Amino acid sequence: MKLKLVLQEAVRSITASMSTSVAATMTVLVAMFVLGLTISLGTWVLSWSDHVKKQLVVKVYFKEDVTPKQINAVGERLDPATNPLVKKIEFVSKDEALKRMRQRYPELTEHLVVNPLPHAYEVTPKSGDDVTAISKSLKPLPPGVDEVRDGGKTSRRILEVGSVLWLVFLIGVVLLVVASTLLIANTIRLSIFSRRREIEVMKLVGATNWFVRGPFMVEGLLTGIVGSLVAVFLLLLGKEIALPAIMGRIQDSSDVHALAFELNALIILGAGLFLGAMGSGITLRRFLKV
Repeated sequence: MKLKLVLQEAVRSITASMSTSVAATMTVLVAMFVLGLTISLGTWVLSWSDHVKKQLVVKVYFKEDVTPKQINAVGERLDPATNPLVKKIEFVSKDEALKRMRQRYPELTEHLVVNPLPHAYEVTPKSGDDVTAISKSLKPLPPGVDEVRDGGKTSRRILEVGSVLWLVFLIGVVLLVVASTLLIANTIRLSIFSRRREIEVMKLVGATNWFVRGPFMVEGLLTGIVGSLVAVFLLLLGKEIALPAIMGRIQDSSDVHALAFELNALIILGAGLFLGAMGSGITLRRFLKV
C-alpha cells in the first residue's frame, strides 16, 4: 500500500511540475551522453595505447665480424625460457634484413652492390614497459654486439602517454559523475522547493523521512532512466551512422577497440538511476529538518 502511494505521489509530482521534470531529464540525458562518449573514447584510446606498446621491440645489432658463438651467447641471455622480461626473440640475418628492406623501401635498395645491414635480434618484451629494462640488461655491451636500440625517446614518450591517458580518463569520469550529480540535484531542487510547505506539513503530522523522501527519489529514478535511455539511443545512432565514417579514416587494428557498447549502455543506465536517486535524496535532506 505504501509503495503504491509513493508511486502515485511521484507521478503526481512529475505531472504537476512538468517543465522541471523535463529539465531534470534533459540534464540526465546530456550528462549520460557525455559520460558514454567519455567511456567509449577513453577506452578506445587506452586500447590503442596498449596496442602501440605491443609494437615496441628491442633490437640488438651485431658487429660485422661477430662469431656464431657470440650470437648464441646473446641469444641465451635473451631466451624467454630464462629471461622473465622477454616474450619472444627472433634472429634476423643480414640476408633477411635486406629482403625486408627491399620489400618496404625498394627505391632505396635497387642500386645496392653489397649488403650493408648487420645480423640482429628482435626482442619482443612481455610488456611495453620492459623495453628499457631489457636494453639496460645488455649494458655493458656483450662481445660482438655493436648497438642496442629500444626506441629511445619515442618508446619512453609512448609509455608516458599511456600512463597519462589512464589518469586523465579516471579523473574525467570522476569529475563528470560529480558534476552530473550536482546538476541533477540543483534541477530537482526547484521541484522540491515549490513543494516545501507540503513537506513541512507532512513532517508535522508525523510522516517519516523515508515516506517523504520516497516520491522524490522515485521521481529522480524515473527522470534518470528516461534520460539514460534517450542517451543510449543517441549513442547507438552515433555508433551505427557516425562511427563507420570516422573509423574509415583511421588506421585501425583488430586488437584496438572501445568498451563493448552493451556494457557501456548498462553503465549509463546504472549511473543515470544512481544519479537521479542521489540528486533527489541529497537535495531533500535540508527540507526534512523541520
